[in-house]
Amino acid sequence: MGELPVSLKKRILWVVAVWLCFVWMGCKPELKPVTPILKKSASTVESVNLFEHTAIGDDFEGKPWIAHIDLVDLDEDGLLDVIGCDSQQGTVFWVKQGKAISFKEQTLAEDMNGPVHLEAVDMDVDGDLDILVASMSVIFPNNDHIGFVYILENDGEENFTRRTILENVMRVSDVRAGDFNGDGQLDLAVGQFGYDQGMVQWLERVGPWSFKSHVLLKLSGTVHVCVADYDGDGSEDIAAQVSQQWEEVHYFQNDGSGNFSGKVIFGSTNEDFASSGMTLCDLNQDGRPDLLFSNGDGFGPTPLPGARPWHGVQWLENTGAGNFEYRRIGGLPGAYSPVECDLDGDGHKDVVAASCFNDWFQAEHESLVWFRNDGNMGFTPHILAYEPTHLLTLGVADFDGSGNPWIVSGAFHAWPPYDKLSRLLIWKPKTAL
Repeated sequence: MGELPVSLKKRILWVVAVWLCFVWMGCKPELKPVTPILKKSASTVESVNLFEHTAIGDDFEGKPWIAHIDLVDLDEDGLLDVIGCDSQQGTVFWVKQGKAISFKEQTLAEDMNGPVHLEAVDMDVDGDLDILVASMSVIFPNNDHIGFVYILENDGEENFTRRTILENVMRVSDVRAGDFNGDGQLDLAVGQFGYDQGMVQWLERVGPWSFKSHVLLKLSGTVHVCVADYDGDGSEDIAAQVSQQWEEVHYFQNDGSGNFSGKVIFGSTNEDFASSGMTLCDLNQDGRPDLLFSNGDGFGPTPLPGARPWHGVQWLENTGAGNFEYRRIGGLPGAYSPVECDLDGDGHKDVVAASCFNDWFQAEHESLVWFRNDGNMGFTPHILAYEPTHLLTLGVADFDGSGNPWIVSGAFHAWPPYDKLSRLLIWKPKTAL
């Protein structure tokens, strides 16, 4: 066996040292204290009967690797569809909704080199939705330049042509659209996880399908980038979640002409914090875009991925002028894919999150959790489901026009146990919440 990389040696030694410290000295990482969700504890309401789930899309064999889903009316027929990435099959798929909430799946693109994230946006301004795709090729740690950015161009007749925007670069984890230089054309924000090397950059539109690179940050481990006008000046800014030993959220403030100034708006001293995803939200409904993010990743070099006591969900409250305040929402082992929604229809924004790396060898550990907002930004966890396990990506929307949110989940079964499998599920509320 070859020599381990220095960075991997350091990470392994750090993890071992931390856990020895836990056992022998009772010390903890320098984080805000977090209490994990405990089954049937005083702070948890068991709510497993609120939803019933049904499989949608194609039947599957083996162990599905659904890395990302998005809910969008792709054909603009007034019915929400599901688009997603199958990292193992290398496909981008479309689960189209028909009458009476029925679904039929079709493949939009094959040989997509380990796609992990997608976004529907009209890149060519022709009135239909194209699809941005970030591809890593290899999902697990890898230093090779094997990343891709694709645009699937929609001809309006449900035919998609692949445009390769970046190729043979450090593994790409995310790509989002935004007009960063104010010229009226959509540019791209790109997050590259890499492994020992990575970056955040924006790609300036210089032709119909050609872009010029502008590097904003050179750090490994970028998970997601989120585009919004955070400071209210009329130009789109970029926020990036960076994992690995950095465990930070960076904010890049745009002057309106594509010139960015960057700063760290969150950082953890725990190198095993395990950042796992970030989405836009407005939890306090003040009109400013906030950031909702999770930590619960298990894709790193540790041999047995699983729950950690500091895993959970939190948000960065936008207080204006490019400033943010950290707020803890709650603990969730193996947390992934936090989504803002008003699940109970009380007018307050709640959060739903999934667990991909819980302790699945033990009975009844939470797989899907609702953090209910009391109206004063206090969140109480309610367990929605204990199975299926290994849920990695979620979407929440009203599929039947009733005003009640439905949930769609995608599962990533790369680790045992393999006894509670799913691929794509739609979770219908049994009654109004």
